[in-house]
Amino acid sequence: MKIALRQITFACQSSFEKYARASRREQFLQTMDTVVPWSELEALIELHYPKVGKGRQPVGLGIMLRIYFLQYLFNLSDPAAEDALYESSVLRSFARPYPVTS
Repeated sequence: MKIALRQITFACQSSFEKYARASRREQFLQTMDTVVPWSELEALIELHYPKVGKGRQPVGLGIMLRIYFLQYLFNLSDPAAEDALYESSVLRSFARPYPVTS
């Protein structure tokens, strides 16, 4: 079992948010998010993507497509991509195609 211990830094405090700047990774992912035609790619792949029914429920197409892009662009293996998603909030937020509502 893997336990992730996260050290809280001053940058994580809500009072320091006004001083935050986007990292190069964040800027790159924001640019990629606006440049890549996600809905058109999803429409092309959707016909061949596994459907809900028999067996295990597939991961959402939008999420999986974004994770594949992250793997390719950052040259990550499957385990490395999984670790990166657990460790980086920037990558986690990019992998979600739609904003999370709470």
